[in-house]
Amino acid sequence: MLATIKKRYILPVLAGGFLFVGVSFKEDFFEIAKQIEIFTTLFKTVNMNYVDQTNPADLMDKAIKTMLVELDPYTVYFNEQDVAKFKINNTGEYTGIGALVSRKEGKLIIREPYKNYPADKAGLKAGDEIIQIGDVNLTDFKEDASQLLKGSKNTKIDIKYKRNGQVNSAQIVLEEVDIKAVPFFGKTDDKTGYIVLSQFSAKASSETKDALEKLKDQGATRIILDLRGNPGGLLGEAVNICNLFVPNGETIVTTKSKIQKHNNTYKTTRQPIDTQIPLAILVDGKSASASEIVAGALQDLDRAVIIGSRSFGKGLVQRPLDLTYGTQLKVTISRYYTPSGRCIQALDYSKRDASGKAIRTEAKNYNAFKTKKGRTVYDGGGIQPDIELSETKTNVIVDALQRNDAFFDYATQYVQKNNALKEITDADYIQFKAFLKAKNFTFDTKSELLLKDVLSEAKKENIDASIKLQYDALASAIQKAEESQLDKYKAEIMKLLKAEIITRYNYREGLYDYYLKNDIEIKKATSLLNNQPEYNKILLQ
Repeated sequence: MLATIKKRYILPVLAGGFLFVGVSFKEDFFEIAKQIEIFTTLFKTVNMNYVDQTNPADLMDKAIKTMLVELDPYTVYFNEQDVAKFKINNTGEYTGIGALVSRKEGKLIIREPYKNYPADKAGLKAGDEIIQIGDVNLTDFKEDASQLLKGSKNTKIDIKYKRNGQVNSAQIVLEEVDIKAVPFFGKTDDKTGYIVLSQFSAKASSETKDALEKLKDQGATRIILDLRGNPGGLLGEAVNICNLFVPNGETIVTTKSKIQKHNNTYKTTRQPIDTQIPLAILVDGKSASASEIVAGALQDLDRAVIIGSRSFGKGLVQRPLDLTYGTQLKVTISRYYTPSGRCIQALDYSKRDASGKAIRTEAKNYNAFKTKKGRTVYDGGGIQPDIELSETKTNVIVDALQRNDAFFDYATQYVQKNNALKEITDADYIQFKAFLKAKNFTFDTKSELLLKDVLSEAKKENIDASIKLQYDALASAIQKAEESQLDKYKAEIMKLLKAEIITRYNYREGLYDYYLKNDIEIKKATSLLNNQPEYNKILLQ
């Protein structure tokens, strides 16, 4: 009976989702209607005849999400639970434990407790594994366990967690959590203000405006806006942030789509805070979307000097569309273009290689554009900084260390052995390399993965024994080459290692305090802003 009810309610979701497409593209209506009928018939037939009990909701969820994978990674279907998470990301507000939590190898791990929020007050630390929430043992719990940590304000949740092999108990009292878009601002010297903008949530422009005004009141006559690691968010907030530094009526971004109503030009609509204050913007390979709108627009308008490494390259715009039963579709509706006419999208999802990966725009295919004062800038592949710092570029070894949690896991061990933060030295770096070796850390570089694939195929063909000596020799050579890269990229690795360890002891605020005095990009930006002739020369003033 329950399965029948689920079938009855889940099918309209699919129909509702496709109805939007059908209305938008009337010329394809017959083909769409035909495919809906085929799918509906198939879905009913599977659920009625399959030998084991099926879960219609799970089947539909997977079917829709798998279908959308063929488009781009930004076109996403949200079920009811996903919608709640999406709203949190856009508003920055929710009721919960105040910590970044993730699943790792089936374990629920505290990634980062936010200072003075419930998880922090309860004594939880990064690296703690939550093993029980209330009466629910998480060992065999396959659902989204993070949902068990949410509820109304002042709800008390008893948990058990494991730290360094020891099981501990704690009670968390839920409260409203406000994730700041601007988690930090300060001064790098008497005259240079520094603002970290970590996301483009609904409060991004108001928090940036507040930070800017306070820094100016404190004597700041130049500003560094840090967009490194900022994945983007609301387009309107990007426009409003640009509006702090450029006049009313300035074009910031245009969007172009095959649907006429999605073609828009976004201009500033408010009075600015300061159109003259010298401005430097920091970006890196993880600065994306709205971050690139801000950096690209202010670069095109010759309003800021961009410093760091090439940004991510996301020139696509999404819009959430409500479906039935509380579900939602976030769909790519258009591409965006900076004031000079650039689209900085790096990957072409309509073209894929033999392995199914989207093709990246080659540098030789970038097109040249002109800024307001005639400087040459290029499209494709992200925002190219005016001052590019080689030390900030990512590489396969550093990426592998981050992707496989090497910094996170070492910091967890480091904190367990050290009660207080110490200066991170070369001796610690040697210990870090020993830690990787002891853990049999695999970098999973492309060459390493390809070699593993060769062995896998050799086993299928029953010839693995014949090539074992050669395989072991090549695997050993690759491993030694990767280990040598640890020394080559020591500076970049030490920077990330220090950041992870400092955050464990002094939270994000302590990390930003450290950056003010030690970060390469911030030092370069401060130096440039202190050299007005050089700053003016870059912007052709």
